[in-house]
Amino acid sequence: MPSWLGLYYDEPIELVRGTGRRVVDGEGREYLDFFGGLLATMVGHDVQEITEAIREQAGRLLHSSTLYLIRSQIELAERIARHSRIPDAKVFFVNSGTEAVETALLLATQRRGSNQVLAMRGAYHGRSFGTVAATGIRGWSATSLSPLNVTYVHNGYRYRSPFGGLDDAAFTAACADELRTIIETSTAGDVACMLAEPVQGAGGFATPPPGFFTAMKEVLDEYGIPLVSDEVQSGWGRTGRAFFAMHAFDVTPDAITFAKGLGNGVAIGGVVAGPELMDCLTANSISTAGGNPLATAAGIATLDYIRDHDLQRNADEIGRRLAGGLRAIAADRPLIGEVRGMGLMIGVELVVPGTREPAPGAAVRVMEEARERGLLIGRCGLYGNVLRIVPPMTVTAEETDEALGVLREALAAAEKEVAR
Repeated sequence: MPSWLGLYYDEPIELVRGTGRRVVDGEGREYLDFFGGLLATMVGHDVQEITEAIREQAGRLLHSSTLYLIRSQIELAERIARHSRIPDAKVFFVNSGTEAVETALLLATQRRGSNQVLAMRGAYHGRSFGTVAATGIRGWSATSLSPLNVTYVHNGYRYRSPFGGLDDAAFTAACADELRTIIETSTAGDVACMLAEPVQGAGGFATPPPGFFTAMKEVLDEYGIPLVSDEVQSGWGRTGRAFFAMHAFDVTPDAITFAKGLGNGVAIGGVVAGPELMDCLTANSISTAGGNPLATAAGIATLDYIRDHDLQRNADEIGRRLAGGLRAIAADRPLIGEVRGMGLMIGVELVVPGTREPAPGAAVRVMEEARERGLLIGRCGLYGNVLRIVPPMTVTAEETDEALGVLREALAAAEKEVAR
């Protein structure tokens, strides 16, 4: 395996089976999973309705390609198009979030005849040549070479922003003014699109104020610049406030990319956009495996499960419980600089106590301490100092309280290590 393929923990673990929100490693030890396969296992492990849909489809046909009609692909596309709120929307399926964003960039640059793209500081959009170019995190930028001309704008992250001391309205206005200035001074016009995560994932769950994207979209509309919402991590109701997170900001984007949780672990991704954008390609294009029968059957079963069990409401209610519990812990733990997020996308930024200096070593230590106590979480942020807490949308109040107890102990133990 390549040297740059990182693994969590000093002694990496192999997960061999799971049920609900619990997983078991190769040595038989059980963990409460609050990472969900990097947000992909969205409704939990071994969900029978989804497992049966996959098994049934596998017994009929695994593959055919987009050169043939695929009933489940069309049915899933119709549902996603309705949820997108984009007029006359069309959907193209791929195999991952990276490929979804790459497709959106292809469409936008072709439509506008420009390789100029606006992206957000702290953004992560994938690991391919084009998506790395649009990524605004040094630690995930593998090369300076690029097929795009990218200009970065403010992402709504207030904790370290020079605008951070302003109230919501003034902060939003300052970011919108900066966007307008950047368009006027740092681009040559005809910008292909602005690419934005409503809640940034790898960037540390930066969560802007409620009116932020409304103001940014108004500026984009002045210049005719399409907005592409990267919902690879935030879609399907995980934020608790909308099926797609950008809708929680009262904004309908021009295109939406999606992936991860839609298949609940089965690889799937895609783009939904209006016909002017989606139909702009003049060359032939197909997808060998995108929208394959197995993946789209899993996608339909996952959306059914979310709807039938009202999981968006659960994400909102349990998310508030989890965030509230973490803020209560933060009151006694100077290691915590900020708790932020929406629904079941929560970040805990760790700092050197008494400062705002990032504490990535403490984040590593908290993860190790949590694992020793039977809890799996992730890590992210510009400096690797943000705990990523993203349980499946089926998580219960009891499991949330259990995780909070573990995190309280893990943070206390890590704080002692930092103080040495």
